[in-house]
Amino acid sequence: MRVIVIGAGAIGAASALALAEAGAEVVIVDRAGVAGETSSRCEGNILVSDKGPGPEAELAIVANRAWRDLAARLDADRGPGQPATEFEAKGGVVVAFAGGEAALGTFADSQRGIGIAAHDVDAAELRALEPHLSPEIARGIHYPDDAQVQPSLATQAMIARAVRLGASLRVTEVVGAHRSGGRIVGVETTDGRIEGDAVVNCAGPWAGEVATLFGARLDIRPRRGLILVTVPMPQRVFHKVYDSDYVGAVGSGDASLQTSTVVESTPAGTVLIGSSRERVGFSSANTLPALAEIAAKATRLFPFLADTMLLRSYHGFRPYAPDHLPAIGADGDVDGFFHAAGHEGAGIGLAPTTGELIAHAVLGTPAPVDPAPFLPTRAALREEAA
Repeated sequence: MRVIVIGAGAIGAASALALAEAGAEVVIVDRAGVAGETSSRCEGNILVSDKGPGPEAELAIVANRAWRDLAARLDADRGPGQPATEFEAKGGVVVAFAGGEAALGTFADSQRGIGIAAHDVDAAELRALEPHLSPEIARGIHYPDDAQVQPSLATQAMIARAVRLGASLRVTEVVGAHRSGGRIVGVETTDGRIEGDAVVNCAGPWAGEVATLFGARLDIRPRRGLILVTVPMPQRVFHKVYDSDYVGAVGSGDASLQTSTVVESTPAGTVLIGSSRERVGFSSANTLPALAEIAAKATRLFPFLADTMLLRSYHGFRPYAPDHLPAIGADGDVDGFFHAAGHEGAGIGLAPTTGELIAHAVLGTPAPVDPAPFLPTRAALREEAA
């Protein structure tokens, strides 16, 4: 079976890899190249700490385990000169300032009920985990299973392995569908037609636009996020550390600017500081208010950051779904058309299991979790985007 995957970000790469490993002939199509958009403009989170009970948490738990095996295979399998994925099973620390302690504890209790490891730590343990945290922190929860990869490198590694298995990559833009008898049998691109037996829409925040090109409906919208990057320094942040208000921002449907504190180090010695969420279409204008809020909140969490020089900032667009669940599976209306989109900020972490669900939908391989909650046919995704 020949499958065309639209999008060479983390979700497209994971889908292409899962399809190739299951024996399909895969053609990956992307207008910007590998990790050219969202997957190179994020932090590489592989989190369970921000997931409350529900389908996404189940997907995240399985994906978290899958990443450990996948990163090891990708790193062992890499070719000459190909960098490692920089997978780090560093764990996470979620903290609350005074007034937020009870809500943090209640959320952690609900997570323990579904098998997420969430350990209360006292003041001394918290100081041992993160010695440079603000003394104003009133409570902390340690999540040992949180992890991180360098998202662009991990995406490149998945694509490279898929290519070694026979997949091909075309850098061109999809402009329409190729049909035969009402079924999708390929794509039209700016460089001509590519034929295939099925097409998978992994276009991230542009997935709704791609769906429209194919005569389908999928309500996926861009949600802008910004990140600050410090100059390299001796390591002072040892886990993925964020304030508990991050969970509320992730689950909010508000289109206006929301910021929450997320801080972590990278193997290169830089510190990544986030995060923001706002729905402004694909606009790159007026980012200063978000950057100022992010910086102010981060220095409250880690006071040493107030005297740290910034190297740069960047922004990307996350694929937002109104009900906060990704769309994974067959379109329902357009035969031969599939979707894997709408993961918002969790795309890196959920990538390997999303790929397995796509292989299940297209080829009939075993599903890693119940696919029903993620089907694109659900009502929340079939309304016209506002």
